[in-house]
Amino acid sequence: MTHDSTRDPVAHHFPPAPRGPFKDVPGAQWRNWHWQLQHRVREVADLDALGFPLTADERRAAEATRSEFRVAITPYYAGLMDPDDPGCPVRLQALPRMGETEADSWDLVDPLAEERDMPVPGITHRYPDRVLFYISPDCAVFCRHCTRKRKVSDPATAANDDQIRGGIEYVRRHPEVRDVIVSGGDPLAFSDDRLEWILRDVRAIPHVEIIRVGTRVPVTMPHRITPETAAMLGRYHPLFVNTHFNHPKECTREAYEACRNLAEAGIPLGNPLVLLRGVNDDAEVVKRTNQLLLMMRVRPYYIYLCDLARGNRHFRTTYEKGLEIMRALRGWTSGLAVPYLVIDAPGGGGKVPILPNYVEERDDEKVVVRNFRGTRHVYYEPVDVKKS
Repeated sequence: MTHDSTRDPVAHHFPPAPRGPFKDVPGAQWRNWHWQLQHRVREVADLDALGFPLTADERRAAEATRSEFRVAITPYYAGLMDPDDPGCPVRLQALPRMGETEADSWDLVDPLAEERDMPVPGITHRYPDRVLFYISPDCAVFCRHCTRKRKVSDPATAANDDQIRGGIEYVRRHPEVRDVIVSGGDPLAFSDDRLEWILRDVRAIPHVEIIRVGTRVPVTMPHRITPETAAMLGRYHPLFVNTHFNHPKECTREAYEACRNLAEAGIPLGNPLVLLRGVNDDAEVVKRTNQLLLMMRVRPYYIYLCDLARGNRHFRTTYEKGLEIMRALRGWTSGLAVPYLVIDAPGGGGKVPILPNYVEERDDEKVVVRNFRGTRHVYYEPVDVKKS
């Protein structure tokens, strides 16, 4: 879809993505998502060959983690990495570090117990009215903080046609399921035709009210969101897309245009951000990310504390850091830019919201609160209502 950026009031906030070591690739190839997938960086040494300087830690980690979690980085996402800054927030998400080899006793292979709550292969049914439908082990980029390292990047976990049909049949036989979350890996690693087959069959189930698609391609390979893809997804309303931006550097002109394609197909967009040490554990970074997302018509949805997945120890922040960021958002930016802070409780406990405490006192007639500026205010409760 072509837009006149001179008539777009917010496009100037989103710079074109740099191409880094791929600066000489012709534009037509660069914009072709098939080319992006086919030319993913699969070995850290490939970056060396392209003149991208690696640290000793990155080189050692590439070998040490090879059997645990493979590397895959689209040329687009590699272009966002700063070659001169080993602490670049995009680089930290894409390249292995030796921290991945460290583990605590409480780290888990399946931190959310998704396999335990899997009545048939590929379907996690934990909450009463919704299921997670795992359909693909592949992603455009294998993010180093991934919570599904046990499955993502492993072709052996791919859902064949029979497994997918079995998942759809499970939903069909369970009328309490009104919400189906299509996930992976990344569903948009599939072709439009294959993904549409799944969406069409799920939408045909009378008791399914909404479909959600979880995808990171607007962040890691935005060229995948063609107008044709957006139109296909728009045929299965009510359909929602949740993506996964973690930092302002990921909010490029290309990402903006991908989200615009989806929004103009009538698709509501949400963003769960994962709090990652060294990447975005800073209130100003989170605030600016969320402000940019709103201009992209993406609603900030959750801030997650990083899961207890094995290999994620070096990414995790404290509970208090999450509360500090929430206090720095509430009142200091648009309410639309303030998501829920949650812990996805280890062992399959589900999402638990964590809120700063603004209540200072409470008695039989009033509540005393302290606002975002630290001033105290009294709210008087109705006297004719029995207090519990």
